[in-house]
Amino acid sequence: MKKQQTKKNGVYRYPNVEKRKYSRPAFALKKKIIAQIVNGQISKHHASVKYNLSRSTVDYWIQKFTTLDQAERYMEKDKELKRLKERIQELEWIKEFQQDVIIEFEKATGKELSKKFLPEYLAKEIQSKKHSPKK
Repeated sequence: MKKQQTKKNGVYRYPNVEKRKYSRPAFALKKKIIAQIVNGQISKHHASVKYNLSRSTVDYWIQKFTTLDQAERYMEKDKELKRLKERIQELEWIKEFQQDVIIEFEKATGKELSKKFLPEYLAKEIQSKKHSPKK
């Protein structure tokens, strides 16, 4: 079923369809959003969702209103965050490997040393890995 168009002042319009209203954000709000992003309080994506803006608008504001020093600090924080995430992944892999070695050692010796020498949460992880099928 097609909506009927009506001609009003030489322009066709759909009845009962309201035009979306756009209000231009104040300069102070733009600066506030940019400051939050540059300081690492929120991400560009979160800012676009929170303030109902497009990502390209947020990118444009950052490009237009940040100084070179602010942009460099933002990029440094971004690089640091990426480096830390990679380090977390590396440490998770090392932990998994060490747990596998402990499991193999306990199977070979028949002694459950993980319960005795490791923190409780790690011992529980090892016990659950022992009883779960290998992938």
